[in-house]
Amino acid sequence: MSGLTEQTVSLERGDIFVRSMGSGPPLLMLHGYPQTSAMWRKVAPHLAQHFTVYCPDLRGYGRSHKPATAPDHSPYSKREMAADMHALMDHFGHARFDLVGHDRGGRVAHRLAMDAPERVRRLAVLDIAPTREMYANTTNAFARAYWHWFFLIRPAPMVETCIGADPRGYWLSKCGSNPGGLDIFDGALEEYLSAFEDPDVIHASCEDYRAAATIDIAHDDADGAARLPMPLLALWGSKGVIEACFDACALWSLRAEDVRGEAIPTGHYMAEERPDLVIDKLLKFFTE
Repeated sequence: MSGLTEQTVSLERGDIFVRSMGSGPPLLMLHGYPQTSAMWRKVAPHLAQHFTVYCPDLRGYGRSHKPATAPDHSPYSKREMAADMHALMDHFGHARFDLVGHDRGGRVAHRLAMDAPERVRRLAVLDIAPTREMYANTTNAFARAYWHWFFLIRPAPMVETCIGADPRGYWLSKCGSNPGGLDIFDGALEEYLSAFEDPDVIHASCEDYRAAATIDIAHDDADGAARLPMPLLALWGSKGVIEACFDACALWSLRAEDVRGEAIPTGHYMAEERPDLVIDKLLKFFTE
């Protein structure tokens, strides 16, 4: 993460580790599972030529706080994870900002924009369709490809025990099966593996998924017919599960008023496999 400043911001909600760089309009960049803010290392320095970029570790991940959970998994709801990001941007003095999220970070970004649309100028989501619709449209092919969605939501502590027996082996097996292989994680792999060896991270990330299958869907249902008012860009990998199993633009059009999107020739970890394409698409979207 050459050139990015690293700091831990102490908020009333808990500590958030964040990398930042650049000057200009604020751009908040949220990572996915099972990663950290290091996933933006190939993209953020280029965007920082146009924006002030903020790349935090989400609650439960990396070096950010890992609060105790609750029976309804609410501490790891996307609403609570998004509230951390509201507080973080308040800390840096930004009432309004652009927002991009990959994987779980995209789901946090979706909830952040839904709960406080006045704060988000434009929203980009990478390699996801809306959580509720993905569960509702589960097929055999999807369940086999995204088996971890159904494994991680099993009650604690069985899942934590299984992963904790060999966290590095689990991480390498799961993420290495992506079409890009493990080479795309150069420069960040040891950070990912070291972070994921923490039993608190394993538990928190399971809670993230348990919340997604329960309280997050309840929050989505409570939105009713409301749709995101800001422009939304959906990018997904043409070699991945979103392309194979879902119509991403159609599903996002159920949740947002102004949707544009396309597939690019990658697997799931787009920002690390083809950062050049991700940079190009994000720059065009956020500067138009």
